[in-house]
Amino acid sequence: MLLRMSAIVVCAALASPAFAQDPSTFACDGVFGRDSSEALLIKTYGKENVVTGNVDGPEGTTILATTVFPNDPQKTMEFGWWDETNLTDLSYADLSPSMEGPQGVRVGMSVEDVVAINQAPFTIGGFWWDYGGYASIEDGTLAHVEGNCYISLRFAPTNEDTDDLDVNPVSGEVSIPTSEPLLKDLAVQVQVLSISYEGPEGDE
Repeated sequence: MLLRMSAIVVCAALASPAFAQDPSTFACDGVFGRDSSEALLIKTYGKENVVTGNVDGPEGTTILATTVFPNDPQKTMEFGWWDETNLTDLSYADLSPSMEGPQGVRVGMSVEDVVAINQAPFTIGGFWWDYGGYASIEDGTLAHVEGNCYISLRFAPTNEDTDDLDVNPVSGEVSIPTSEPLLKDLAVQVQVLSISYEGPEGDE
């Protein structure tokens, strides 16, 4: 549980508040609201499309989560709960690749794409460890988005041909500026687009 909480805290700490968007994207209410639940997911998407069980967590752990459309990679969403007994009180939701985040951010966008949307540079945590790749956006259009949930972007390299590259500057617990040329060489893209909520009083 502590490892799971740590991962959520990382997401919340590096993220910016989200806001309700037009129907082609998502809003931080309804199934994505703080008061969401497994029951609401079943009502919204159909029981046959909702599965709750253990999923991979950080550092070789497993965590309890609810997956929607588990057999459709373009529609799959994952929901975690602060109340794991009753499967209520949304902790986080990993949005599907077909969804838009603030200002049109999507899974699969390059670092350059997101910098252009943000209209300002930012930093990304180093790769190839369990908590790597999270964006820390302090300035720009994505830094102060209205609403009561938080947005988290996690990046990952998509170019696996690294034999001729010195990847040490972007490996492990380092902070990478978006101006780093290796990010383009490694074809780094948004891998996970998430929303999250702070836990009940007393949870950290």
